Amino acid sequence: MMIHNTLFLTTQGSYAHLDHETVVVESDGTVLIRVPLHHLGSIVAYGNILLSPYLIHRFADTGRSISWMSESGKFKAQIRGATAGNVLLRMAQHRAVEQSGIVIAQRLVWAKILNQRQIYMRAAREANDPRKKEQFVKISRMLKILADIVPRTEDMNRLRGVEGMAARLYFRHFKLLILKDPENWGMKGRNRRPPRDGINALLSFGYALLRSECQSACEVVGLDPQEGYLHALRPGRPALALDLMEEHRSHFVDRLVLSLVNRGQIHVGDFNFYMGGRVELTDESRRKFLAAYQQKKRETVRHEAIGQTIPFGLLPIVQARILARALREDLAMYQPFLYR
Repeated sequence: MMIHNTLFLTTQGSYAHLDHETVVVESDGTVLIRVPLHHLGSIVAYGNILLSPYLIHRFADTGRSISWMSESGKFKAQIRGATAGNVLLRMAQHRAVEQSGIVIAQRLVWAKILNQRQIYMRAAREANDPRKKEQFVKISRMLKILADIVPRTEDMNRLRGVEGMAARLYFRHFKLLILKDPENWGMKGRNRRPPRDGINALLSFGYALLRSECQSACEVVGLDPQEGYLHALRPGRPALALDLMEEHRSHFVDRLVLSLVNRGQIHVGDFNFYMGGRVELTDESRRKFLAAYQQKKRETVRHEAIGQTIPFGLLPIVQARILARALREDLAMYQPFLYR
């Protein structure tokens, strides 16, 4: 299977346009990069980036996506061409909200918690400190208990409560996974809107990228990104994209953040700190993260549900296709991705 690259545009005031079959990015009359169109599957633009109308039209016509983010990485908008898929799939998706939505939501939460557990199980295997190892094992067991509760939880509000308990447990001890300058990072659990420390700024930035990938996957497969099963439905909210990203947060984004920090590729000082406590990535740390994120998408992983080894970057679209098959009743139930 082929995975197309994503072109991340971060230079403020730059201009992207098409020159025949090549995407050209310029700034102040200087060409920053040229990329053959056939190498690209999407563009993600951050902040004040200009794109030519013809480039936008060409991407829409060929099924490629363009996403706009704020300079700090907050998702703003996305365009793609005419809706793919067929009306029968979307009708099945809508019916499932009332008929089997709780089962799909259970599978999503179950996989999310088990994938979070893998983070701590790996940490326990690699820990040299016996006390840390014991603590990681304890957290892993508690997450397993919560995962085992999920299939028996048939009320949506209670299911969301179990998911919330697992998330609080997971992030309460996340700072223990930081090996390089753990105290200087100042992480005290998960916080956002705005993130108040460098780790949370990295997590939020990565989750915004993942959300865009999952929303694109829904559109490609022909699913309605707005109608999900776990997240509450609200106007303009891509609930299904948010649903699909849940099982991928820990192995796709969290592992990447920990890797960059623990290897010293991103440091405590690689952030901008503002009045009120808001923390954002600098231009340099953003570029480092995007380069690592793109590399992560090319790495491969074994997907037991389909019996294949695939790039990480294909996981959102593979899971969207598996969900579509389950909605069409080609599969008995949705098969989430479990990281091993």
